[in-house]
Amino acid sequence: MTEQYVWDLNEIDETQVAVVGGKAAHLGALSRIDGIRVPAGFCVTTDAFRRIMAEAPSLDERLDRLSRVDPDDREAIRTLSAQIRRTIEEIAVPDDLAAAITRALARLGEQAACAVRSSATAEDLPTASFAGQQDTYLNVVGPTAVLQHVSRCWASLFTERAVTYRRRNGIDHRTVHMAVVVQRMVFPHASGILFTADPVTGNRKVATVDAGFGLGEALVSGLVNPDVFKVRDGEVVAKEIAAKERAVQALADGGTREVAIEAQRQEQPALTDAQAVRLVQLGRRIEAHFGRPQDIEWCLADDGFQIVQSRPVTTLFPVPEAGDAENHVYVSVGHQQMMTDAMKPLGLSVWQLTAMVPMHTAGGRLFVDVTRRLAAPASRA
Repeated sequence: MTEQYVWDLNEIDETQVAVVGGKAAHLGALSRIDGIRVPAGFCVTTDAFRRIMAEAPSLDERLDRLSRVDPDDREAIRTLSAQIRRTIEEIAVPDDLAAAITRALARLGEQAACAVRSSATAEDLPTASFAGQQDTYLNVVGPTAVLQHVSRCWASLFTERAVTYRRRNGIDHRTVHMAVVVQRMVFPHASGILFTADPVTGNRKVATVDAGFGLGEALVSGLVNPDVFKVRDGEVVAKEIAAKERAVQALADGGTREVAIEAQRQEQPALTDAQAVRLVQLGRRIEAHFGRPQDIEWCLADDGFQIVQSRPVTTLFPVPEAGDAENHVYVSVGHQQMMTDAMKPLGLSVWQLTAMVPMHTAGGRLFVDVTRRLAAPASRA
């Protein structure tokens, strides 16, 4: 049965992370949100990855050794992970699996330029994003090149940084599997990242847009400083326009390259204010769908904005559930008592049952809502 190896993105939703990985599950969900455009594509499932891993019994012993390595022993991790990657890349893709991938590719256009992107099962999770831990390949053209880069994505589950990240987060290498997303390539004028909550201040009502010219790799790799727009209540409330000296662009025959931006264009904004506001409106739809602040990768081409990834923002401290959209001020009970550590569930329950006022939980801590007392002059002092 070849159906289990390749699924179209619009067949996928968030419940299928075990089969398609975090990135593909989110892309499938994004494609269903009204007004959100996602580049067409398909996913090579984790069943295909498991089949490839079973083709090389020698990997078992190396994975055992990798699970025992000290996460601070960079040399041992580097050596072992390189051996595992090389072994995976050298495994020939079985004919029926290659045929299933090629058939899916033909629906996009056999010589269409594609992005080939890793989608691990431990990726884009609510508590650990794994951002940048596995590999993405842009502007890949033709079935032979796509198959080769699918193999590279499978192998990228064992990059040195991904292995170290899993070891430090206590995640067993054998429990993580790799799916691969293949999407039609977008050739954008501008691209970047949208945070639907300000990642510096934690303010959920201020969205931050980072923008640069060309492909988003220039921003992700730190090649350029982005323009930064801060948007609140449908208007740009602050912006910084950077001197963007370089960009990454796609080549006509495949692959990408760095290019210099002409001097008179370097300090032009990558987006207009209206475009930044429109992008944040799309971001709010995505945030509402997933129910938490999002870190969103976007592209702007001739036909408008396309969304190429959305993951939870994992660095924000959680806030108590309020049940409304109003502003609230909370006081941390633990910090008042010089108890700064998170509390155990039993402790939280006892305090909530015995306290004189309602206590709300977030991040393993208790908070009292003092909004009404601060709003009244008599109790404010």
